[in-house]
Amino acid sequence: MALITKTDLYFTDYSWSAIEPDDPRVTGEPDSTLLNRKEGYEILYFINKLSDIWSLKNKSSATKIERMIRFEVPSNIHSQLTIRIWIHDNWNESRY
Repeated sequence: MALITKTDLYFTDYSWSAIEPDDPRVTGEPDSTLLNRKEGYEILYFINKLSDIWSLKNKSSATKIERMIRFEVPSNIHSQLTIRIWIHDNWNESRY
């Protein structure tokens, strides 16, 4: 079950382009697929997937992931997997 929905996202400036249900950007495990930080469906999937993988139960943790992606993950990191690793490695140092 998803931890957050579209209405729970902290930021409201996402694009909500239609994405096929089996698109690798919104299915499976975070991998080498690039994460579009401005596409709402991708961000929502990614946050919920990490919340599931890491057994996060609070919406505040999901918001932390969203804010880290927006403000802290270096712009030269693009794949879902490398962003996941960066967030994991920097979780305790985050200002959020």
